[in-house]
Amino acid sequence: MKFVISADGDQVAAHFGRCEYYQVAEIKDGQVINSYRLENPGHEPGRLPTLCKEEGAGCIVAGGMGPRAQSLFTQMGIRTIIGVSGSLDQVVSQIAAGILKGGDDQCIHT
Repeated sequence: MKFVISADGDQVAAHFGRCEYYQVAEIKDGQVINSYRLENPGHEPGRLPTLCKEEGAGCIVAGGMGPRAQSLFTQMGIRTIIGVSGSLDQVVSQIAAGILKGGDDQCIHT
């Protein structure tokens, strides 16, 4: 499965739509088989769910995300895990091990 992780530097970003870039990690049988960077094309409602679907994402990981985006991902059959923080390496290792847990949304939605 492909996981798309919001990233700022080497950390998980607090806001999915306003991050610097996305780290895409493809996990199979507990191993990372491919990993690459996907540039953020800009925060525009509905654009990122479509981009992630085109990338073949099965799950989105972020510190936070607005309710509309979460709904759009769900409609596209893409799972979301929010409330995640830490280094990308740490989070990808947790995904591969099947132990990544979400938490409270880290961004404020107005």
